[in-house]
Amino acid sequence: MWKNFNIIISIALMFLAAGVRSQSPYTSGVSVKKLFLDYQSQNGGSLVNFKDYRHGFELGYQRNIGPNLGINIPFKYGVISDYGLDALHKYRTIAGLDAVIQYRFLTSDKMVNPYAFAGIGGVYELKYDFNVQAPLGAGLLFKITDQLHFNYQLEYRFSFSENRNNLHHGIGFVYMLGKPSDKEEAAGNDEDMKNMDSDGDGIMDNKDLCPKEAGPSEYNGCPDKDGDKVPDNQDSCPDVKGTKKFKGCPDTDNDGIADPDDACPDFAGTKENKGCPEKDSDGDGVPDKIDKCPDSRGLRVYNGCPDSDGDGIEDSRDKCPDVPGTVATGGCPEITKEDKDVLNSAMRSVNFETGKSELLSDSKLILNKIADILNKYSSYDMIISGHTDDDGDEVLNQKLSESRAKACYDYLISKGVSITRLEYIGYGESKPIVPNKSDAKFLNRRVEFNLITRK
Repeated sequence: MWKNFNIIISIALMFLAAGVRSQSPYTSGVSVKKLFLDYQSQNGGSLVNFKDYRHGFELGYQRNIGPNLGINIPFKYGVISDYGLDALHKYRTIAGLDAVIQYRFLTSDKMVNPYAFAGIGGVYELKYDFNVQAPLGAGLLFKITDQLHFNYQLEYRFSFSENRNNLHHGIGFVYMLGKPSDKEEAAGNDEDMKNMDSDGDGIMDNKDLCPKEAGPSEYNGCPDKDGDKVPDNQDSCPDVKGTKKFKGCPDTDNDGIADPDDACPDFAGTKENKGCPEKDSDGDGVPDKIDKCPDSRGLRVYNGCPDSDGDGIEDSRDKCPDVPGTVATGGCPEITKEDKDVLNSAMRSVNFETGKSELLSDSKLILNKIADILNKYSSYDMIISGHTDDDGDEVLNQKLSESRAKACYDYLISKGVSITRLEYIGYGESKPIVPNKSDAKFLNRRVEFNLITRK
């Protein structure tokens, strides 16, 4: 029996002696597992007869011999069910030693790493016989830290003795020994660099000047996005086609000054004028020849004109240059929906004595709101227009529309609105909003209040 054990130990030592340095910084480790031993399902029993599973444990030593290959020497001890062999002795104590080769399918940095293994071992059943067994199985390593892994393993063991085939289920931990030195880490990193091509351009990272961006070998792995034959790592203008003379930047006006350094890139100039051709009176970098506002310091993007209120519309086109606004309103502030609703409702809410221009008392409430709106939008003026339906004499209707518009005009002035901001006009029956033949012709009798941007 001991002779057979010596054979197994000799095989294990041969495996360990054959070990070479792996790419992992941890070359060896120890393992411990709780075992569930099943001798009955492979010898006439049932796989789901869990009550006949017995308990054991495993202590092991392993050594990595490659990035995915390792050798394990596990020692097992436990109790098994003597299924159908010896009715007087239901349980037997076993001790065993194996030598197995383990293949890990992924690298050691993965969170979950499956593996398969096979080998040879010997099992001694105390007070009974010794038999040789061939373990074959698979397992999973769950990474907890770089050195500590949780381990699950399923193992089928073929025995060279009759009725001794069995299964082992194991759960436990694997702990890798030692701490990598700086030298080992550097060596590992160098090795990784030699075998890594991060950008997939066919040039290994340790020789690639741009390892994160694919590029041709003629530029040592760096791209040339603008196709000017100046690689991006040397190109001061990588998105614009230029020349080697100007480090990849263009000189659009051919004045010998690269565009990024040229204050007038579209007009040939001199170095003394920073690339501009003529005098710059207001000192804004835009030559007078193309400066639309030569007496006001402005911005190149606005052809030399300023944008005093910063709304993106230069003062020369901004109807409200001192108040931020929008393009839709010519640079003036947007009128809110609520204020627009007040102005729209005013033409139905401002009422007069029948056939006269005297304001009814409730009309003054809405005119007060209009005065507030004018004060709120100080950059706007207002046109007040009066309208009638076609009842009565056309000439009298024209005069009535004018007098009603003026009544609103006079009231707003009395509320503090500047006379320079108001204008009134009467249209009589000339601009109906519904047909005068319809039942809704009363809608044509109205006064409209329109805000306009100042000219």
